Amino acid sequence: MFYMDVEKTIRGYLADVIHMSLATSRNNKPWVCEVHFVFDDDLNLYFRSTEARRHSKDIADNDFVAGNIIAQHTVGQKVRGVYFEGRAELLNDIDENHLAYILYCKRFNLGKAILEEAKMETGHKFYKISVDTFYLFDSRESTPSQKYALPWRRG
Repeated sequence: MFYMDVEKTIRGYLADVIHMSLATSRNNKPWVCEVHFVFDDDLNLYFRSTEARRHSKDIADNDFVAGNIIAQHTVGQKVRGVYFEGRAELLNDIDENHLAYILYCKRFNLGKAILEEAKMETGHKFYKISVDTFYLFDSRESTPSQKYALPWRRG
């Protein structure tokens, strides 16, 4: 019988992909955008954006979000993708010891300039997504293709 370690597969997949589609909603109007992301050991997702962007305004009014993290694939290639549901929040008081900053610098080879930018009114701020449920769609190892749910804790 086939067994897939869904959490291990998700962790490995997140490490290989740098952007995610983020879905928000405000006043019953959905929106989707692409953002670069990082993640921590508790599988919290972090991204940076300005507060003026539509998705940031949506989050300020409605913190429920969803999204997917999918690497591009070619026709005929077996696919895998990670989907999620959770809540997003704007992080305040980010400094050089904050995990979001440390992870961003490491993954994207950035430095203290992003901290200074985050302090500016129009600068890119840090956001955290606490995931309630991950979903893994897989046709690479699952035959036929399967969708696995991974209820998750907020860390």
